[in-house]
Amino acid sequence: MTDSVRYNGTARLLHWTIAVLIIANLILGIGHDPLGEILPAMPIHKSIGLTVLALSLFRLVWRITHTPPPLPASLAGWEKGAAHAMHWLLYALMILLPLSGWIMSSAGTRPLQWFWLFDVPKLDVAKGDAIVSLSGGSHGPMGFLMIALLIGHIGAALRHHFLLKDDVLRRMLG
Repeated sequence: MTDSVRYNGTARLLHWTIAVLIIANLILGIGHDPLGEILPAMPIHKSIGLTVLALSLFRLVWRITHTPPPLPASLAGWEKGAAHAMHWLLYALMILLPLSGWIMSSAGTRPLQWFWLFDVPKLDVAKGDAIVSLSGGSHGPMGFLMIALLIGHIGAALRHHFLLKDDVLRRMLG
């Protein structure tokens, strides 16, 4: 496969790093009660979330400034539209989900730390603020929406690889 139809190394590294972190964080977020008995699940969840936020902002800038390889010409227009919509929804959630967690944590009384290495500045919000209520009410549902989008994203990649036998998945594999 030529470099013109493959994502560049930075895009691939960001994709797979963020993917692993998101999956780990979804597991920690959903399973924080039982996992909290064997490890500090919520502090790790918050640290990973902040990492995903920073990497996703960088990835968004990278994506805007670097043209991705084109989708196969054989795809129908609706498939290309669905692929683009899915990617932009994933980008939105990669930013909004950890941002909502940062907002909620900022309204709490505990310090917000990044892997116990340093304190993360809290946003200027307080319990009872509308943005805190919105974040608290949307964080969990956004997590479940992320799971649904990931299942769709992975399913589409596998469909392309095994059924359509095109290079869509290989573009991100390296």
